[in-house]
Amino acid sequence: MTDEDFEPICEISEQFRNYCNQMLESEYDPKPSKYIFNILQNQKTIVMAANPRIGLVTRGILRAAKDADAPIILELARSECNLENGYTGLYPSDFSEQCYQAAKDVGYDIWALHADHIGIKKGDREDIEKTKELVKAQIDAGYTSFAIDASHLFNFQGGDLREELKDNIDATTEIAKFIEEKMVDREYGLEVEVGEIGREDEHGRVLTKPEEAVTFIKALNENGVYPQVLAIANGSAHGNTYDSQGKLIEQVSIDIPQTIKVAQALKENNLKVRIAQHGITGTPRELIHDHFPHGEIIKGNVGTFYMNLVWDAFKLFEPELYNDIWNWTVENYKQKSPEKTDSEIFGKYSKFAIKQFFDRIYSVNEDTRRAIDAMAYAETLYFLKAFNAERTANIVRDGIE
Repeated sequence: MTDEDFEPICEISEQFRNYCNQMLESEYDPKPSKYIFNILQNQKTIVMAANPRIGLVTRGILRAAKDADAPIILELARSECNLENGYTGLYPSDFSEQCYQAAKDVGYDIWALHADHIGIKKGDREDIEKTKELVKAQIDAGYTSFAIDASHLFNFQGGDLREELKDNIDATTEIAKFIEEKMVDREYGLEVEVGEIGREDEHGRVLTKPEEAVTFIKALNENGVYPQVLAIANGSAHGNTYDSQGKLIEQVSIDIPQTIKVAQALKENNLKVRIAQHGITGTPRELIHDHFPHGEIIKGNVGTFYMNLVWDAFKLFEPELYNDIWNWTVENYKQKSPEKTDSEIFGKYSKFAIKQFFDRIYSVNEDTRRAIDAMAYAETLYFLKAFNAERTANIVRDGIE
């Protein structure tokens, strides 16, 4: 035999090695959230959606998910991560790279990469086309889950619910169809929103009515759009919660009975959609564990909590950086709300300092990183316990197989 006789065998062997490498690389890639939500829709559990707007927390979150064997969703909203690199200083590709790498480093498989609050606020052609540009970038970056939020588009002069919701329905449908087209044959998850989170009128926070949720989802289904998750307005608000004196307080405003009514109405109309609970930062975890309707609420968003965690770590481990972030925030945003305390100003606006101090934040020393990683790990375990999410990832694995 000559060396030439071995060439085909060597070529096949190299192809096989490449195939194996690809399989190893893809093992810890994100899963479509559709699989997670559909498989767990009848389980008494909530899938945690964590917002690592400061990426130093990502590994700790994933380590906790792995040890608890709980599905996890990593997400950033449009305002945080977009084609202008948002207020986190991250483009979709940056956020994706952070998450993919962290999952690979940790060795965890049951997670999804979610585009949260793809907000559509005007609904005109320019707004829609810019939204499509963002979504295309997210798809190219390997996102596996999308939340279309056109809840701002509400016609208060509409004659009935369908007319009031028409602009939301139309915008949500167009973007959902665009996602479907660009994902081609790839599976993904879809969240939609009815009722703007945290919106208030003269009576307080406006709550989503059961008939409003049913009308919205039925209309989307008629248009060929089938989301797995619906975000509703049920008394929560994004970010930190303060009392009238500017003191940070627990978030206990979530209307659980109203949430259950909405979930039951969806079920009674044979609509296979579960609830996304936004605004959990500050909600006591014993309240979540003991009183949330697990399973009716299938997705729980935890966002500002992790930013607060990083700031707390910086107080001790990076005091100079923390003081600079504090001073910059107060100096730049005090004039917006002069009646508020400096603490409330910092709590509400320090998120905009992430981009301003991006290089310094991501250059902190190893001791700081270890502390943040440990804190994120421990706090995530608490959330997963409250969500009754432990050992549910294996249910997802079995369902996918």
